[in-house]
Amino acid sequence: MTSQESLPVAVLGAGPVGLAAAAHLLERGLEPLVFEAGPTVGSAIREWGHVRVFSTWKYNLDAASVRLLERNGWEAPRPTALPYGSQIVSDYLEPLAATPELGNRILTGARVVAVTRQGMDKGRSQGRDEAPFLLRIEHDGGEVTEVLARAVIDTSGTWTTPSPLGASGLPVPGEAGARATGLVTGPLPDVSAGGFAGRRTLVIGSGHSAANMVLDLARLARANPGTEVFWAIRAATPARAYGGGDADQLPARGQLGTRLRTAVDTGAVQLLTDFHTASIETRAGTVTVHAADGRAVSVDRVIPATGFRPDLSMRSELRLDLDPAVEAPKALGPLIDPDFHSCGTVPAHGAKILAQPEKDFYLAGMKSYGRAPTFLMATGYEQVRSIAAALAGDTQAADAVELELPETGVCSTSIPDDAAAGDGCCGAPVPVTIGFATGVQHGRTGETVHL
Repeated sequence: MTSQESLPVAVLGAGPVGLAAAAHLLERGLEPLVFEAGPTVGSAIREWGHVRVFSTWKYNLDAASVRLLERNGWEAPRPTALPYGSQIVSDYLEPLAATPELGNRILTGARVVAVTRQGMDKGRSQGRDEAPFLLRIEHDGGEVTEVLARAVIDTSGTWTTPSPLGASGLPVPGEAGARATGLVTGPLPDVSAGGFAGRRTLVIGSGHSAANMVLDLARLARANPGTEVFWAIRAATPARAYGGGDADQLPARGQLGTRLRTAVDTGAVQLLTDFHTASIETRAGTVTVHAADGRAVSVDRVIPATGFRPDLSMRSELRLDLDPAVEAPKALGPLIDPDFHSCGTVPAHGAKILAQPEKDFYLAGMKSYGRAPTFLMATGYEQVRSIAAALAGDTQAADAVELELPETGVCSTSIPDDAAAGDGCCGAPVPVTIGFATGVQHGRTGETVHL
């Protein structure tokens, strides 16, 4: 059995939160080793690089990462600018990954397919906490290797596992075939370059990704006659998708909802409410989406924006305690359940909330939110700062969780029925500092969770 002290901390995923974890670990004197399944850092963000985020650079930069970059001569972007996904990669993640401190600690094209304990399966308890983690890695080209680690921080996200279109959580009949043909696209396609002009497109979903797609298509329609835009949501009203408008402290996020409302009110977008997808039929290059109430709409393309869910397969030999509803860490689940909480009612949290029965294994970033849609990058940065402190033995710093994020203008614990059909990053709490025992009452269970 290998001693843990000489081993690195494995970080799964080289996105913003994964690289932030590596930067915080370095500051704590710990050795990070980052595994990225894609060919480059920020591979998932590159797939939606054409999308401009609604949070300014101020909320997209991690403090430890900035300190590392500035030591290497990097100049920060204007803090009030709104970056595209591609700029987050080119102006932030790529320079960060290229620093001498991180450059040789990142492995790309390396997919972690399983995590366990060295010499132990899930059922063995004696000496478990002292055994190092064993990660099985599939590399581009087919090679399979195994790596040992003293701890694991899983920030691999949920981008590669989008939720199906069925309201019951299952793919509807015909969905798999339509996705295989491309008639049902990925969640955030570039409509300006994907053959959408002059065609009929249906967007399904009520979150910010759906709003972005609807507005991109409406913009395309203004310049391309014959382009038609349909938008289907499960709720009886689009009020939640319209958001807080002028009350939102992120102006771009508020304007997103305002423009969406205008597009619907002017007829540029045809809204279908109470639409529960029941089946999909493809024929001669068109796709017909049938609703449970008998309605049907025939279009050339369907853009699914119904959210994401975590891939749990790699953790089958680990002892985890996950919330049964959202598949987040159990202590976090009641804080983020979209049936009871919107973005503004989710408090700051760190290592204590994210800890698992499997000692020194943490879920962070979007992966930690499971199926919940309320995640922002700044939330993940605070998570990994706290986790790095905990792994370094600094309990006081790990517990002093601080997070300052902008109000959405729509924060409430009264959530419409369509909440679970949304996706993306929708908001944040009123600025809070939590470093002491405090109770938060939750609508789902009635329990008080202590932070």
